[in-house]
Formats: sequence, C-alpha cells, structure tokens
Amino acid sequence: MNAEIEEVAQRPSRDPRAAVERIFRDEYGRLIASLVRRFGDIDLAEDAAGEALVTALEKWPADGVPPNPGAWLTTTAGNRAIDRIRREKLRDGKHQAAVMIEDDTPHEPTGVIEDDRLRLIFTCCHPALAPEARIALTLRLLGGLTVAEIASAFLVQETTMAQRITRAKAKIKGANIPYRVPEDEDLPSRVGAVLAVLLLIFNEGYLSSGDGDPVRSELTGEAIRLARILHQLLPTDLEATGLLAMLLLTEARRTARVRGGELVPLEEQDRGGWDRALIAEGHDLVRACLAANRPGRYQILAAVNAVHTDAPTAAATDWSQVVALYDQLARIDPSPIVALNRAVAVAELDGPEVALAIVERLPLDGYHAWHATRAELLRRLGRSAAAREQYDAALAVCDNQAERAFLLRKRGQLAG
Repeated sequence: MNAEIEEVAQRPSRDPRAAVERIFRDEYGRLIASLVRRFGDIDLAEDAAGEALVTALEKWPADGVPPNPGAWLTTTAGNRAIDRIRREKLRDGKHQAAVMIEDDTPHEPTGVIEDDRLRLIFTCCHPALAPEARIALTLRLLGGLTVAEIASAFLVQETTMAQRITRAKAKIKGANIPYRVPEDEDLPSRVGAVLAVLLLIFNEGYLSSGDGDPVRSELTGEAIRLARILHQLLPTDLEATGLLAMLLLTEARRTARVRGGELVPLEEQDRGGWDRALIAEGHDLVRACLAANRPGRYQILAAVNAVHTDAPTAAATDWSQVVALYDQLARIDPSPIVALNRAVAVAELDGPEVALAIVERLPLDGYHAWHATRAELLRRLGRSAAAREQYDAALAVCDNQAERAFLLRKRGQLAG
C-alpha cells in the first residue's frame, strides 16, 4: 500500500466518495492485471472491477477504508467475477473457471517476469493491434486513465477513442492473444511499443489532463517502476535504458514544476528542490548510452534532459548542445513536435525571430504548446496583440489547470 493510500486511509475525509475513487484509481492497474491473469478476460476484469468500486462506495464511507484497500478490491472483484461466471452458465469452461480458486492444475506459463502488469502491457502491445490501439488500451487498463483523458492525450474525439479501445479488446479476444511476456528472442521487436506506452503514462501523470490534480505522482511512479523492470529485463537494450534515464531526469524536477497551483517553467524552477539522487542515476544511464554510441530516440531525449539537469542555473544551460541533440533526433524522428522543441532551444541560441520562423511552419494548430510557444516568441519580439491571440488559442485547447494558470498569468502581463 503506497503512502498516498495510507494517508487517505488514516484520516477522515470531507468527501468520502472522492477518497474511495482516488484509492480505486491508484489501485486500478494492479487490480485489472490481477483479474486478467486469473480469468483471462479483459471485459470481465473491467466489469468486476467496476462492481468492486460500487461496493466500496457503499461500504467504505460508513465502515471506513480497510487496512489494505488494494487487497480488499482484488478479493471483492474476484468474487464478483466468479458470481458473474456462475450466473451466465454458458459453457462448461466457464464452470471450471468459476472454481479455479480451488484448482491445483498449474497455470499456463506467463513468461519470464513475475509481474502481472508488465504481462498485461505486452498483451496490450501485441503486434496484431494497431499502434494507437496498443497505447490507448494500455493507458486504460494499466494507467487507469479515463477514455476522455486518453482521447485528450491523442488529440482525438472521445467517441473515436472509445471505439478504438473496444476494437482492441475484441481483437485480443478474437485472436486469442496470450497474456504473457514474449520469449527472449521476440522481446527486442516488441519493446518499442511498450516504451511508447510508458512514456505516455508518465506524461499524463507529469502534466495531467482534466480538472483533477495537475500532477499525478502515482502515474509517474508507475511508469518509472515498469521502466525499471524493462531495463532489468533488457539491460543491453539502449532505448529501454534511455527511456528510464529520461523519466528519472524528468521526475527529478516534478516537485518544482508546480507552485501555488501554477506551472513553473524550467527556467524559473528552484533547482535546489530537484531530486539529486534521481539526477545522478539518470546521468549514469545517459553516460552508459553515450559509451555504447548507438543513439536512438529515447537516448537522445535523455541526453537533452541531462544537459538541463547538469546546468547549475538556467543561464548556464548549454543551448548549442541542446540544439545539436535535437538536430540528431530530427534525423531519426522528423516530427513537428521534435521541430517545435528544437525551436525553443533555437530561440535561446539565435533569438526569437529565427525560432518563430521555424514554429510558424509547423502543422500543429490543435496543439496548445505550439500556440503557447508562438505566444512567448511574439511576446519577446514586442508583438503584444499577436501574443495575446496566441495565449487565447493555447487556453482554448489546454486542459491542465496548472498550465492554464501559467498561461493566464503570462497573458495578463502583456502590455495594453
């Protein structure tokens, strides 16, 4: 039981329902993975988990949060799943599943790692599924994100995302995709999709969408935990190493990222509040990647973060090195997001006018960071009216409350 759950369990809450829902969300990934391993059915696992939440909402406000809420939810959901199987009575196989708790027959091997959630990630990231479906389904089942939150991360409509997730679950069932970690020889080809999933889970925690907490440490912590397991499993996979390094170096700055409910940009953060242990660990991993000299996307992004966390002050940042790293990354991943991040560094090196010329060519009209970057560059150039329009455009598509507070403050500081 993590510290946040202990805190909720040990203190009275003014809103018992909110406390129960927070605990449920914290435990959701573990709960679903455990139920999928046991029953082999994602829909059944989700339904049983939902019934367990309803029961918790009925009992916990009156009886109090149990000492181990995760175990309580797992037991309750398991019982609900068995009840549902017994009620359906559709075929003998389901009768056998209903008594599996007493069955001594060994389970089918589940792979080389004894971790339910990691097995479920590899199931969700199976090559038979479309790349967008792999990431979306894993965010839903492992990260416990709502369909609306996942849709926001993908910049698509909620109905579109719901259909994508439903089709992915149907594909897993129809194709009998196994719940297991791939064999050693198959792992390298399957890791890329898993790394993308972990990064999106981390990003959702680091700057959350919706009206809740602007930073969700349970998601960033979960992404790092799973990234560590992947790194331990594949110590020679440099991209797995690079992702872990990048997450650690980003997480090291998390507590300094929001102050008074407002986002604090990198150049304004209190560097004395950064986690030096995580920075040291991340730098060691980056050095290992550099020594191997086989650069990849996550390794380069980790190196960018290493440059930022190595500088004692914002003014001491080696922006020429940051631009060179983004140049290298653009050759591997020539996406508009990479070009936008490179332009931010170019602004520090060559000035806002050069950077603005790059930014305005990018097809990112629905991306709030593009508008926010344009606004900042226009502000530096003294074009206040145009900057105000861009801040308004960014606010129209930004749903993180801390970031909105920052954008509103910057807009309010404009002349006129």
